[in-house]
Amino acid sequence: MALLETDYLVIGAGATGLAFADTLLQQGDAHITLVDLHAKPGGHWNDAYPFVALHQPSAFYGVNSLALGSGRKDTVGHNAGLYELASGVEVSGYFHKVMQQQLLPSGRVHHLPMTRFLGMADGAGRIASVLSGAESQIRVRRKVVDARWFSPSVPATTQPKFSVAPGVRRVTPTGLTQLWQAGQERPGQFCILGAGKTAMDVGVWLLDCGVSPDAIRWVMPRDAWLVNRLTTQPGEEFFMHAIGGQVQQMKAMAEATDPVDLFERLEASGQMLRIDRTQRPRMFHYATMSEGEVQWLRQITQVIRKGRVQAIEAGALVLDQGRETMDAGTLYIDCTASAVEVREMAPMFQPGRILPQLVRAPLISFSAAVCAYVEANFDDDAVKNRLCTPVPFPRSVGGYVAATMGSLANQLRWGEDKVMRHWIRESRLDGFGRMVAGVDRNDAEKMALLGELRQQGAAAMANAKRLLAMAD
Repeated sequence: MALLETDYLVIGAGATGLAFADTLLQQGDAHITLVDLHAKPGGHWNDAYPFVALHQPSAFYGVNSLALGSGRKDTVGHNAGLYELASGVEVSGYFHKVMQQQLLPSGRVHHLPMTRFLGMADGAGRIASVLSGAESQIRVRRKVVDARWFSPSVPATTQPKFSVAPGVRRVTPTGLTQLWQAGQERPGQFCILGAGKTAMDVGVWLLDCGVSPDAIRWVMPRDAWLVNRLTTQPGEEFFMHAIGGQVQQMKAMAEATDPVDLFERLEASGQMLRIDRTQRPRMFHYATMSEGEVQWLRQITQVIRKGRVQAIEAGALVLDQGRETMDAGTLYIDCTASAVEVREMAPMFQPGRILPQLVRAPLISFSAAVCAYVEANFDDDAVKNRLCTPVPFPRSVGGYVAATMGSLANQLRWGEDKVMRHWIRESRLDGFGRMVAGVDRNDAEKMALLGELRQQGAAAMANAKRLLAMAD
């Protein structure tokens, strides 16, 4: 059995693993080995549906050392006027470039694709080739980095949790794009299963492709609050929307009487959107959309709100709260895979092990980069865990409060270290750091807004515990 050696064994070469490895490479002299089941770097992007794209600007995604995209604004489509959103193909190509042009040329990174991690024993990691089955060992001199902790599930690789009767047509979003193939019968009706961002993408795509809204039904177990993409823009010209939006979020949290009131305030100030204004959303997962996309989706009015799908029968759906009669020729588009697996939070820095998690919601790449920076620049695990306190990914409207406050608390701790504060400000993955740092002190309007942000932030923190106690 072959024996390899490395300082850090990173399990997973998706966004988290690559962002961690990239920053660790820049911050020290460690040797890094990345092990991944996929044939190419990029993790779940290798399995994503063809029309997938980022839902926040490309500027916030990827690795620190290499920009994603060209920094342009879209001029057509639902995102017109806002900064570009890299497509799935662009993201996959970008991560290939990261590996080939940033990591491997250093001579300190080893990439093992199509390789399964089997576990640790006596300081060595056991791995096996997916193709040959041949096993090897990797002696780990420092730590194992489990970059799978925040891995999403995608429809193409996830088995449904409901039964499907023989003859029923069920496809994933990837299969939806392959209906042109010979022998594929044109569906009479389409039914979207799921309420997350994938389901929303499918709805937009069907309408963009000319499918009549009357031919679409949508099983929506829970309605969701959506982040208004206008508030996430990185350019200086969006300062009032982005930083002003932060002020509005803090103000809403400081003044809200309960979580329902909080989101109504966020909606009134343009921070949050919802597809159906007659429904009170109970879900919040940081899904981000433009106002144009939301308006487009409002054309779909045949929405089934009877809980999750338990079974698809010939001519009917069996749901948590009853049955729904369906046309026999319906094509069911399965978008029920969970975007983020539910896991209990754990300390990120443990003896011989690192578990990168969110330190600022919802920025996965930035969080992984911060984790790597802290690993490279601080010695004591207690100090590291204080600087990288995990931020819970929200499941419901109440989770938004915990995620926002956790992110803000981490930000305050980072500000106590001058060197770390400077590194974060210069990080391209930090959404608004450079925007804030570049404010001209003679600009009275912007300086006043920053002052209000600090004031409202303190008030929001004071009210957060009360809101959390009332959350579902």
